[in-house]
Amino acid sequence: MPNYLEWQGYRVHYLDVKPGAGACSRTLLCLHGEPTWSYLYRKMIPPFVAAGYRVIAPDFIGFGRSDKPKEEGFYSFEMHRNFLLHVIEELDLKNISLAVQDWGGLLGLTVPMEMPARFERLLVMNTALGTGDVALSDGFVAWRAYVNKNPAIDCGKLLARACPQLSAAEAAAYEAPYPDTASKAGVRRFPNLVPDTPDAPGAAISRRARDWWQNAWRGETFMAIGAKDPVLGPPVMQALRKIIRNCPEPFIHSEGGHFLQEWGEDVAREALKQWK
Repeated sequence: MPNYLEWQGYRVHYLDVKPGAGACSRTLLCLHGEPTWSYLYRKMIPPFVAAGYRVIAPDFIGFGRSDKPKEEGFYSFEMHRNFLLHVIEELDLKNISLAVQDWGGLLGLTVPMEMPARFERLLVMNTALGTGDVALSDGFVAWRAYVNKNPAIDCGKLLARACPQLSAAEAAAYEAPYPDTASKAGVRRFPNLVPDTPDAPGAAISRRARDWWQNAWRGETFMAIGAKDPVLGPPVMQALRKIIRNCPEPFIHSEGGHFLQEWGEDVAREALKQWK
């Protein structure tokens, strides 16, 4: 069932799924990336709910069922990050297992250091930290150029190419929240917000997060890698693993791509097995 909260005058959508009976002692906070929305987690939610987790999956502003301001200048690293902090505080989330992928990680990995008592576990998939002192991959530069040349990017067709197992209805669901090109301002902005120089917006706070994950993180981590991701695949994730304190050997999904949640039953099963 859709749920909504308000932030700075904008209506924000989030999923809030709880087990059928009993108290939920743990929360799985699921953060999507580009150009997806909370629908991306539909295959991972049931196993975690069955294991007793409350699952929260918000849509970033500009995505999914959340409001979509049409001015591209509205969207910034700081805005999206402040939005995440507000969601956690507004819903008073505790005992959080943070599930991130793509921009869900670029933003989400900078959050726990601000409120470490709320976080106990990390489920990290095909993402990175935008520290500005690591060169962007050729694959990402090509993706950013593609989005800039195609303002009406069809999210459904993109997901269908990346995840050939999707049905036509599933692919259409990714495009459904966007009635026209103007509604995709947030989608277009994400690739251009990735910090690519040390002084880019978001880079300094991402470097601070890198230090925090290396030195201060005390929780459990489960890393899953979609091996067929050409941009944020095994090399990028192995580098990220070195940053996260006590991160164990990753689960590598040989068939999984960038949108690893589309192979989410496998990821959830392995994560829950490790987190017994």
